[in-house]
Amino acid sequence: MAQGPLDQLGRPLGVLRLSLTARCNLACPYCCPEGTDPPELLSQGERVQLVETAVSLGAHTLRLTGGEPLLHPGLEALIAALQPLRQRAEGDRRGRLREIALTSNGVLLSAERARALKAAGLDRITLSLDGSDGASVARMAGLTGGTAAGAVVLEKVLAAIEHARAAGFDPATGALKLNAVLTRGGNGDQLLPLAQLARERGLELRLIEFMDVGHRNGWSADQVLSAAEMVARLGERWPLEPIGRSAHGTASRWRYRDGEAHVAVVASISAPFCGDCNRLRVTADGIAYGCLFATGGTDLKPWLRPALDGSGLARNLGGLWEARTDRYSEERQEQQRVASSPQAAAPRAEMAYLGG
Repeated sequence: MAQGPLDQLGRPLGVLRLSLTARCNLACPYCCPEGTDPPELLSQGERVQLVETAVSLGAHTLRLTGGEPLLHPGLEALIAALQPLRQRAEGDRRGRLREIALTSNGVLLSAERARALKAAGLDRITLSLDGSDGASVARMAGLTGGTAAGAVVLEKVLAAIEHARAAGFDPATGALKLNAVLTRGGNGDQLLPLAQLARERGLELRLIEFMDVGHRNGWSADQVLSAAEMVARLGERWPLEPIGRSAHGTASRWRYRDGEAHVAVVASISAPFCGDCNRLRVTADGIAYGCLFATGGTDLKPWLRPALDGSGLARNLGGLWEARTDRYSEERQEQQRVASSPQAAAPRAEMAYLGG
């Protein structure tokens, strides 16, 4: 694998999270998606060039995000166009793309779409579900139709799980997982029901702490259901054995002792993992951010249009990474230990724009 640049904390670039749209067909209150896309969206060719450049700098994994990426009509074509980056030999100095993953709420994932994504070359898909009944789904998806509307969404997501499985995304190999964001006052009561739902379907459930991304989601520390509390509550119901967190990973994983799948927790609030974070985020309009909580980004379009400047793009993207010092979650935790009241946060982009 090509050796890419290291940032100021010695972290290599490993994962590119590329947003395809800021729009979403749900309105989850912890994400607060936009109703429209920003102007000057990247073209398909620009996205391919951007991924190729990131791979040349060491990125080996691409995660396609939104908003809701299934709203992007060119999704399958983009995945197919990236396949040549995966066919390079190990040791090729340009690097090789090992994996393409997708995060989706699943509402639009029909059986036909799941098969098309698999055929295009998608490796992994993570679906999101924040409740196990119509009322909780409606509340956490920001639906105005109440329990009935939530029940419809729940039915579609459960169907999407089976569509993905049938298309060849095997939960046993980690190719199909389930995300859930839990907030103490919103859906904290859904922890055990969601775990039961995932266990019955053989899915790894990834439980995500409520994060202070952007400024619109009404985040407060007392609404965070910590990873430690979630694991403790699960362990009381189903005994767990720790597996740990892989290098550069976001989730600490646990194994149910009875063998019914796994569970993972993403603890960016209570147990930050900034120390080995290897993720670069690029928005749908080509702004690169070194952190989900970054206060500013770098516009990459000047090296993509009106004509491609490949060497300039690589130089500037590499320079951005080499200058990176981001460790916001650790800094937040350090600040909370020494200050009676946290300082006001600087302006930050919203989660749906950054791709979560």
